[in-house]
Amino acid sequence: MKSIMKLGTLTCPSCMTKIEKAVANHDGVEDVKVLFNASKVKANFDPEVTNADELSDIVTGLGYEVESVKVK
Repeated sequence: MKSIMKLGTLTCPSCMTKIEKAVANHDGVEDVKVLFNASKVKANFDPEVTNADELSDIVTGLGYEVESVKVK
């Protein structure tokens, strides 16, 4: 499955790297990409291992605002 999270404004490229590493290290995440200019996080994950809410919690736990989450 794919999760697309819309974030509050990202202020620097190091924020992007921090989010990518944290989400990528979560069990069940197959691929993650942060789109800096669009303030979005796209993650492919195994729904038998994790879910979009857990991924969103990782991002908010880092101190970033998740405005919306879509799952495809």
